[in-house]
Amino acid sequence: MASKATRPAIITCAPTGAIHTPTMSPALPVTPEQIAEASLAAAGAGAAIVHLHVRDPQDGHPVQDAGLFKEVIAAIKDRSDVVVNLTTGGSPHMSVDERIAPAVQLAPELASLNMGTMNFGLFPMLDRFPDLQHDWERRHLENKDIVFKNTYADIERILKLCGDQGTRFEFECYDTAHLYNLANVLDRGLVEPPLFIQTVLGLFGGTGADLEDLAHLRRTALRLFGDDFEWSVVGAGAAQLRFASIALSLGGNARVGLEDSLWDGPGRLAESNAAQVERVAEMTRLLHREVATPDEARRRLDLRDSVDK
Repeated sequence: MASKATRPAIITCAPTGAIHTPTMSPALPVTPEQIAEASLAAAGAGAAIVHLHVRDPQDGHPVQDAGLFKEVIAAIKDRSDVVVNLTTGGSPHMSVDERIAPAVQLAPELASLNMGTMNFGLFPMLDRFPDLQHDWERRHLENKDIVFKNTYADIERILKLCGDQGTRFEFECYDTAHLYNLANVLDRGLVEPPLFIQTVLGLFGGTGADLEDLAHLRRTALRLFGDDFEWSVVGAGAAQLRFASIALSLGGNARVGLEDSLWDGPGRLAESNAAQVERVAEMTRLLHREVATPDEARRRLDLRDSVDK
């Protein structure tokens, strides 16, 4: 087996998030058809996994509508074998029941799970986005009372409801405490390795986008989990490609997409999700690594639809 430093890199694309980039962009897919097409293009560019949110087709505000998810998934599965990962994060303005309903109803092979409750401060973005299209964007960005709620009881409930139907998890860890929360549920037998750890940096309320912080999170994960995890990195905003390059250089995996960054260089809006995937896929090959296929990702993450099962 190839070492982690040289084996194929799993690229995740998050084409239309509702948490990290709540504002709109001309390239941001909104309707089910647009989200499906963006996901398919990202898969064609090298993404093994697509991490899905959905939005109201009229004004783009975040929704957690199982019917919209079903439309998107059907369109993707009709033309691609890419791994579909449904969010249980939705929006911090939703209840836990609202956030997890699509994953519970649709039983995806992979779902995201934020590993703790945290403050969520998006108000610094107002300095960079003074002109907004919709009222909901300004209300969301101005809000200094946002708390994303995932208590220990919430986490256990999500693990049981989704895990009992065969769904595995992308564990989103925004700080060191989230890694310890994950270690706790692992020690108690509520999850099984290999763990898919998505380290998220650059969101106000979580760990900042600093190399020393990333190194500390990686060291902590190695100490807690040894070789029993796949490590991936999200850098929000301008940190996206910089942190992807670091993760790939260290033998890890990377997530890109318009959920996490609307940009494709200083002052330049990304034209598509696929363009971001193409950049990180090229970066992967320059580091003498291959880009993982969906089946490779399924095997390494021990997903339900793995070809080895």
